[in-house]
Amino acid sequence: MKAFKYIFFLLLIAIIALSIYIAVQPNSYNVSRTRTINAPAAVIYDNVIDFKNWESWSSWAEKEESLKIMLPENTNGVGGSYSWEGDDGIGTMRTIAASPYTSITQEMELDEDYPKSNVSWTFAPNAEGTTDVTWAISGDNLPFMFKAYTAFSGSMDEQIGSDYERSLEKLDSIVVTAMKKYSVTTDSETTSHSGGYYLYNTTSTKLSDYVSKMQEMLPTVMAYAKTNNITMAGAPFILYHKRDVENNAVMFSSAVPTTAKVITTETDILTGQLIPFTAVKTTLKGDYSNLKAAWDSTFKFIEANGLKPDENGPMLESYLNNPLNTPNPANLVTEIYIAVKEQEQEIE
Repeated sequence: MKAFKYIFFLLLIAIIALSIYIAVQPNSYNVSRTRTINAPAAVIYDNVIDFKNWESWSSWAEKEESLKIMLPENTNGVGGSYSWEGDDGIGTMRTIAASPYTSITQEMELDEDYPKSNVSWTFAPNAEGTTDVTWAISGDNLPFMFKAYTAFSGSMDEQIGSDYERSLEKLDSIVVTAMKKYSVTTDSETTSHSGGYYLYNTTSTKLSDYVSKMQEMLPTVMAYAKTNNITMAGAPFILYHKRDVENNAVMFSSAVPTTAKVITTETDILTGQLIPFTAVKTTLKGDYSNLKAAWDSTFKFIEANGLKPDENGPMLESYLNNPLNTPNPANLVTEIYIAVKEQEQEIE
């Protein structure tokens, strides 16, 4: 009997000691991971703010094949949410606040035994075009059972820190890959370009330096039109006078179309006119680095269909949206027009 009492008291002391140990465990937790991603903040933000994208980069979805994800009607922006059911129970995440391209605040709720957690994202752009993405989760007023779980299973950082790292790694890969996507479409028939008046400046440069030079010159012409209240009649474009791939040389004009002929007051801003012409048209959706593929497609179509380029006719690129307002280069749209000679009608 004494032995039984002795064992009982030992167990009681152990339970009390264990309870005290659990009770003095931290009453809050915070897990945070940061990754530098080679993409604009706006592009990354647009992916994270919509829960329908999360499954593609979630480390939990990657390692738990049986995880069931439920997407409601609204998954995007403030008020958007999603739920899941897996080996560790059920949970819900919802967005409660957002500052476009800068930060996102969310709330995560697991089974009733767990307190709500605060989730935050910050997107800090760097000078070289990369973005520091920080993903954090925190909670406080932790119940006894939650403390007991973490006391013996490891801290929250130890349990989910690697999952945050893996998820950010996958997010990085998905965003960067998506930015490289592009498509080239050449119309199956020739098209008529209406021509018209335009303002322009001209230069010669290496073909390899063309994009940077174009991005420097075109805003100058556009700024002149805006400053002088000149109405633009369409998308800005580049007019090629000479394009020598073999010698890596190009001569071109940066131009903006106008509704009428304009007499300019600047010596380096001139007025020109395009006479309406027949052309083969190709549309590039994607980064300007893919322009060569678009030009190659256009010339290939001309050759395959027995058409003849008009040596005296225009070759131009028209930019339907502005890179400054289009953070994801995969969404840039460029139209290429190469003038071709009118096909002679056969006389029967």
